[in-house]
Amino acid sequence: MSDDVLGPGPRTRVRRLPQKATYDEEIIFRILDQAPLCHVAATVQGKPVALPTLHARENRTIYLHGSPSNEVLKSLVRAGEAFVSVTLYDGLRLARTGFESSIAYRSVVVVGVAHEVVEENEKARVLNLFVDRVLPGRVREVRPLSAQEQRLTMVVAVSIDEASAKVSEGPTDDDDDDRALPIWSGTVPARLVFGEPVPDTNGAMARGDVALPLSVKKLLDEQ
Repeated sequence: MSDDVLGPGPRTRVRRLPQKATYDEEIIFRILDQAPLCHVAATVQGKPVALPTLHARENRTIYLHGSPSNEVLKSLVRAGEAFVSVTLYDGLRLARTGFESSIAYRSVVVVGVAHEVVEENEKARVLNLFVDRVLPGRVREVRPLSAQEQRLTMVVAVSIDEASAKVSEGPTDDDDDDRALPIWSGTVPARLVFGEPVPDTNGAMARGDVALPLSVKKLLDEQ
């Protein structure tokens, strides 16, 4: 594999509709960074489990975090390996038949070595990375992480050893005979939109003199 290609690997090769697949690092990283959350698969007490959770990518590493009692995260560390997937829902692809109708999406699957981040300074750095991953600039606006909060959080690093992306977009895949039918066909785009912020009314916020932070203003301005 070249430095900018992450597959196809033995467990991430796209076999169904391979024409939609890409193993390009830049595309894979872009989808991972745009996805608001991921799903992590693990075997817990002999049974398969999938967990939706937040993630943060830095170079060729995906970070996960949760409670130290989280059995999925502990299972990843014990196994020394993780399987992570994300999907971006981009809309509807409406064909002239139900069989060919689908959704527009971009998805990624990642397989890599997993280990717990235990060094205190590195763990604190990654937890701040999570805050800014959810809302860029938010770390500068909130109270610093306390030692107790750090102890109550487990951080797992997953190396992006092999990965693949699958992108479904463009015209629908109608049969030639169906294209002559007088049935509307096309794509209905969809996107995530943030609404009007609703302020908390507890503590200092109850006085009504706490301004909307710059991070939220920028979020709303950029959408």
